[in-house]
Amino acid sequence: MNQQAIYSSDDARTPVAAPPPPPSPGSALVQPLAAGALAAVVGFASAFTIVLQGLAGVGATPEQAASGLLVLCVGQGLLAIVFGLISRQPISFAWSTPGAALLMGAGVPQGGFGVAVTAFLLTGLLIVVAGIWRPLGRAASAIPLHLANAMLAGVLLELCLAPVRAVATLPLLALPIVAAWALGWTFARRFAVPIAVATTAIIVALATPIPAEAWAHLWPQAVFVKPVWDLLPALGLAIPLFIVTMASQNVPGLAVLRSNGYDIAVRPVFVATGVASWVVALFGGHGLNLSAITAALCAGPEAGQDPARRYIASVTTGIVYIPLGLGVGFAAAFIAASPPLLIQAVAGLALLTSLAAALASALSREAVRLSALVTFVTTASGISIFGVGAAFWGLVAGGLMLMLERRQQHTP
Repeated sequence: MNQQAIYSSDDARTPVAAPPPPPSPGSALVQPLAAGALAAVVGFASAFTIVLQGLAGVGATPEQAASGLLVLCVGQGLLAIVFGLISRQPISFAWSTPGAALLMGAGVPQGGFGVAVTAFLLTGLLIVVAGIWRPLGRAASAIPLHLANAMLAGVLLELCLAPVRAVATLPLLALPIVAAWALGWTFARRFAVPIAVATTAIIVALATPIPAEAWAHLWPQAVFVKPVWDLLPALGLAIPLFIVTMASQNVPGLAVLRSNGYDIAVRPVFVATGVASWVVALFGGHGLNLSAITAALCAGPEAGQDPARRYIASVTTGIVYIPLGLGVGFAAAFIAASPPLLIQAVAGLALLTSLAAALASALSREAVRLSALVTFVTTASGISIFGVGAAFWGLVAGGLMLMLERRQQHTP
């Protein structure tokens, strides 16, 4: 079904009153332009701390983390511009926020950040193969959603405890941030995390000014990171990162677009994001994928009443992301000057809704609840076996328990 057919279902109805006059060309542009700019600003402000902390969590230096955030901003911006102009559909791209959260809890792999870069390259390769070779795409989609969500919840749990710990350890600094987030969530939910980030910036500026030497490195630079080909720990990070990216970003991103009437071709999107992920990985970025959250802003009614013009919103998002990337040097310096627990608290506040959604999905079915819990607790334990992180072993343990559950259910 083409897009025009999808949106022509109301044409046969007899209107009760005369339809309103069509908007002028100028006013028709305002909505998609505003929605696209809002999507970029909210997406960046809500998650840049998670990305920087995630890259640092697997061994990146502040310069490498800033480089990774820079190339991610530019990469997702260029992808949105190119796909929007060619397809005339509001296809939005983003870094994987759940993937960055996974990195925060993964720990520095044996061999350092170079091994993590190898994992990023392998993740991109898996996404390309998923786009070209249908069996892998089907296999990734066949991974039980409750196990993928349980793994994600296990990763997020430790991070979401940070606001509580920050309030206990740094009450004078952390309480205003938590209060600002709570008020934002109550009165302007979409801006709750940006409000918390802005409050944190004010508190840090008053309490711990950025050192003078840090101002010399505010202009961002792409820093090449040489991969370290230690495949066992790299695969132990790449496989969970691939699963989280597919389950938490690509599949929901496709669902948002299709629910708004856009039937996009999956293969070119996966191949393009996988190849782009190879490029950004060499400069510290953990990967690019379809947007799941900001996609709703660009593809839904917020981007205008005419679905054929909503691609302007995604193109605008891409354009705005590129100059936002030029501010990552300041963001990295701001985080480096901040108490680590305070930044972790902001990241934890940003991830609370993700934790709630992951737990709700993982535990919704009583018949498979135990396998989800096994995945959750194994992942949350933070264990590392043979240099392979807890997220991988959580999936293994939960998968084995799921096999036992299904065997029991089929036993007379």
